[in-house]
Amino acid sequence: MSIGRMFPHFNRKLQWRPTWRELSFWPIRLLPWIPAIIFSNDHVIDVVWINGPSMYPFLNPSFNENLSKDVCLNYKWNPRKNLGRGMIISYQSPAHPEVQVVKRIIAMEGDLVTTRAPCPVPTVRVPANHVWVEGDNEDSGKTLDSNTFGPIPLNLISGKLTYVLGPWKRFGRIHWEDYEGNSRVVKGSLDDLSGWD
Repeated sequence: MSIGRMFPHFNRKLQWRPTWRELSFWPIRLLPWIPAIIFSNDHVIDVVWINGPSMYPFLNPSFNENLSKDVCLNYKWNPRKNLGRGMIISYQSPAHPEVQVVKRIIAMEGDLVTTRAPCPVPTVRVPANHVWVEGDNEDSGKTLDSNTFGPIPLNLISGKLTYVLGPWKRFGRIHWEDYEGNSRVVKGSLDDLSGWD
């Protein structure tokens, strides 16, 4: 007489054991992928939720209606390479380095910018290795940008926003090259920075 016939409960536990053993190997199988996922999130791509009205109306166009947030793909590989006016970037806030901020590049190094409130000076020439960033919102009180912090060092830039992932009706590539420019910016060059280091 077998043990399974005498103790049917014991027989069911024996049948469960191979499945339990198989399930216990899944974390071990996934373990080698954890460093790759962390590396990808830190250095290749990241998903960013756009909070607040500072990039309205280009991002979060229905923010005033239902407080929905756009979800964007943040491309982090070589974030400081091939920057241009109109590009939407993510960077570490100068005031709170643990916070990631999303704004548009308005001016590059050497450009002369006519500032908005609360900037204390009427014009600023962007120094070398810096960019001037602003939110798209016309109300300067709804965005903390270079008018508050001054020009942003290139070393703080952590990525470029390339795609809108959600909501689905807005899914697609971000066409920053269609940005028409800002009338408050006079394009300059590094030669204009003779007094800056």
